[in-house]
Amino acid sequence: MQPESRNSGLLPGQPRPLQTFALEADRARLTPAAAQALRNLAQQWKLSRQEAADLVGMSASTWDRLAADKWQQSLSQDQLTRASALIGIYKGLHLLFADAMADRWPKLRNAGPLFENRSPVEAMVAGGIPLMLEVRRHVDALRGGL
Repeated sequence: MQPESRNSGLLPGQPRPLQTFALEADRARLTPAAAQALRNLAQQWKLSRQEAADLVGMSASTWDRLAADKWQQSLSQDQLTRASALIGIYKGLHLLFADAMADRWPKLRNAGPLFENRSPVEAMVAGGIPLMLEVRRHVDALRGGL
């Protein structure tokens, strides 16, 4: 059986549908780049094994396989959504700050109402995808992207 494809039935010149993480074929294509980005982000942000696993939405032992580049399956729709939000935050911080603050910010305590005197990492672990998306919007707003 052929994997699902978003290009099936497209006529020449017909626009491609918006990217989603719903189809296995898309997740399989996007997983290697997302996994590499997550490994790099975890290293730059100095995330613990458990913090990285919680942010991505997997067990610590599964994170260990991903971190060791021994992950052999596609990330789930949920995990790719988390990866997308985290990568967006990482990029936004590097556009906002011209120094190492971009990689320190996620672990610094923040008194703002979004964070409730927790670090952004702690807040995102507790708040899951909805808070990750809020943090991404927050970082974009700080840099004038909204």
